[in-house]
Amino acid sequence: MGEMIITNARVVTPDAAFDGTVVVEGASIRSVESGVSGHPAALDFEGDFLLPGLIEMHTDNMEKHLQPRPGVHWPSATAAMAAHDTQLAGAGITTVLDAVSVGDYRNEGSRRRNMAKTIDALRLGMTESVFKAEHHLHLRCELCDDGVVEIFEPYARDPMVRLVSVMDHTPGQRQWRDMDKLYQFHSGRGMSDADFEAFVKDSVARQSKNVDGNRQGILDLCRAQGVITASHDDTTEDHVDEAVAEGISISEFPTTREAARRASQRGMKVVMGSPNVVRGGSHSGNVAALDLARDDLVDGLSSDYVPISLLHAAFMLHDELELPLEAAVATVSENVADMLGFDDRGAIVPGRRADLVRVRRVDGAPLVRTAWREGRQII
Repeated sequence: MGEMIITNARVVTPDAAFDGTVVVEGASIRSVESGVSGHPAALDFEGDFLLPGLIEMHTDNMEKHLQPRPGVHWPSATAAMAAHDTQLAGAGITTVLDAVSVGDYRNEGSRRRNMAKTIDALRLGMTESVFKAEHHLHLRCELCDDGVVEIFEPYARDPMVRLVSVMDHTPGQRQWRDMDKLYQFHSGRGMSDADFEAFVKDSVARQSKNVDGNRQGILDLCRAQGVITASHDDTTEDHVDEAVAEGISISEFPTTREAARRASQRGMKVVMGSPNVVRGGSHSGNVAALDLARDDLVDGLSSDYVPISLLHAAFMLHDELELPLEAAVATVSENVADMLGFDDRGAIVPGRRADLVRVRRVDGAPLVRTAWREGRQII
């Protein structure tokens, strides 16, 4: 890789958005300047936006590729992960934490079966350098599962693990405090009323038996290895206070304004779902991310189950809330990099990695035209 000059671009840096020129040398950004370059080899962006590569901290999008339809399990996990990776890169995501479930909140156990092959396929893709984005692991530990600590323990020291979250999807609290929404969710996937009642009864029993001990077991392992941790679906101030006391630094998808405000007050970083922003609300009936962002209670966004929503949501924060574009873009780049300890990427500044995305707005929607990771074009 040699020198690349990008000019006539709307460059979004941590401090401003301006018409300028960025010079890349090898894998790094060498200079960022205002104005247009007259160099004959310069790449003319024609006024398109130049953003830092997006950083995704929680996507379970790969599950759609592993199981594209109910009961259909794709024969090659490696091929499924490659398709997932291509979709991420096409959404402008250059660094991703794939959210792999450790344990399951239902007894049927499909996530347990998928865990090892998913991680193995991700590891192989990185080792063989066939992925476009850089992949790390976010292990989502389902605290109701009888064996979650035993399953997690071998991965606690895995260098691919960048984040661990503790989750409790028991009906009647946190994400599923609205039982009507939970019923709609499962009945829409073919669960009978009798099966739903049995599922709720079993889930409550497993919570009472497992959650407290499993939570401490997981967090003890994380503290011993210095792994960053997140709480999931905080709903009350007590949830947040518990997380802070345990050394957890990220509140992921708080379900109420009360919890988000408390997390911000206690110094936690608040992450909301970008599909929530784009859709104008939560599919689970919880607090709207735009409402929290309006009150400066959102530090970062995650695409969760829709990769294209990450870029779209950042521009919506700019359009709907009149947030400066550089601040809106930081919620999907630099802010997330800071939460996860990535100090070499996430911003267009000299010396950082040349993870870059060219974006053009078409009919109001921000669309990715080209992306680079460490100076190499990936799409």
